[in-house]
This record gives sequence, C-alpha cells and structure tokens, in this order.
Amino acid sequence: MSVEFFIFLMVAAVAVMAALGLLLSRNAIYAAMFLILNMASVAVIYLLLNAPFIAAVQVAVYAGAVMVLFVFVIMLLGAEKLSQADTKPALKWQRPLSIGLGMALFVALGAVMITRLGVTPAATLIDTSPLAIGKALFTTYLLPFEVASVLLLAAVVGAVVLTKKS
Repeated sequence: MSVEFFIFLMVAAVAVMAALGLLLSRNAIYAAMFLILNMASVAVIYLLLNAPFIAAVQVAVYAGAVMVLFVFVIMLLGAEKLSQADTKPALKWQRPLSIGLGMALFVALGAVMITRLGVTPAATLIDTSPLAIGKALFTTYLLPFEVASVLLLAAVVGAVVLTKKS
C-alpha cells in the first residue's frame, strides 16, 4: 500500500466522519462546522489528485464563502434559539470528535504537503490552470454559472423576506 493511498484513506475517513457528524448534530452551527470540515477534506482529496487550483477554489468558495452564507442565514433566522429550547444539552461526544477529525485533517494535509514536495505530475489529463478553468466557466459552462448565481441571490432574498417583520 502506497503512502498516497494511505493518506487518501485517512482523508476519506475524515470526510465520512464529518458528514456523519453533520447529519447527527443537533446544533445548526455545529452542523455548519462539520460541513466546513467536510469541504476541507474534499479539498485535500483534490490536492491528492494533483489539482491544486480546484482545491484552492474548494476552500475559498465552498468552505469559505458559501459556509459564511449558511452561518449568516442560520443566525438571521434565529434557528439556534429555537433548537436550543427544544433539545437536550449538547452531546459529550461532539467536541472530542470534532477535535480529533480536525487534527486528522491537518495531519493528512501535512502528509500531502510533505509527499508532494518536489514531485511533478507525470501526465495531466485535464488542464486545471486558472486560464483554462476561466475559459471553460465563461464559455461552455456560462449558463450553469449564471443559474447558480441567480439561485444564490434568490436564497438571500428569501432569507430576508422570511425574517422581515410584518
């Protein structure tokens, strides 16, 4: 078993455990944090696939901007106040699980960085340069890109309308 395969298994386990933590979490903010950990794990998998630009976009867009939007909507809607009144105290296993998964992610990321130092990919099947991605995004995938932007705008407007006092 190669080192890369072992790192992949470790990162995949972190991603699956973070997804389970997301599903089983009673607190909406903790669920969002588990989702951020899951997105970061996916970014490490992209690094393993020799796609550093896509990994950076994954962290910047999904783990960064989209999750800030999710947390903003959770706070705006006041979902935490409703869920805290209806649920039992926080589960004792969530904090150690999140710390353990976060540490495993950082260990895996460090291992990826160490194993990738000085290594150049033999052959790349897909051009992942920012120029090629930008050209594809604004030519071939222009319609899905615009549909996604309109969908995000509608979600923000909907959140504001739902929280507006009549």
